[in-house]
Amino acid sequence: MAKSDSNYKIQNIVATASLGKPVPLTKLAKTNPNTEYNPKTFPGLVLRIKEPKSAVLVFSSGNLVCTGTKSIAQVKEVIQEVIKQLRKISVNITIVPKITVQNIVASGTIDLKLNLNFLALEMQNTEYEPEQFPGLVYKLIEPNATFLLFSNGKLVCTGTKNKDQLEQSMAMLLKNVKTALKNYQK
Repeated sequence: MAKSDSNYKIQNIVATASLGKPVPLTKLAKTNPNTEYNPKTFPGLVLRIKEPKSAVLVFSSGNLVCTGTKSIAQVKEVIQEVIKQLRKISVNITIVPKITVQNIVASGTIDLKLNLNFLALEMQNTEYEPEQFPGLVYKLIEPNATFLLFSNGKLVCTGTKNKDQLEQSMAMLLKNVKTALKNYQK
């Protein structure tokens, strides 16, 4: 794929990990000011990390959901920070948590003006209701990804789990859009 055809930037990675042991959420909430914990409304504790800026859902089972990071390296940093915070309340994590990426959200552009009405008719797996929302929703099946496309060429991609999938999805999107646009020009 030519670099000039499309470009993207990862905006958010959602990843999960398990610490392998229970976490006393009430104790963590009492000793850490960067937390929100209301077990009556939600079973997890929200731990805000300043650097890299992110939020981690911590469950009493030791499971974590990390959001707000822009790379796997940042996810690892955030999980190390959680482990450091737990050490302060005498919860020592002895394993290296396995990180599983659940979703990557990327934004980008295609250097094309897009006729969304036409693309909605020409491409499969699309939803477009301009009265409701100005973007066209396009679902790719293989690799699995969902795009929001806007007429100015801007896009949002969600649903991929690694950089290869993201790049394959972007390439497939571009190919499918160009094929549809060729039909438009006939």
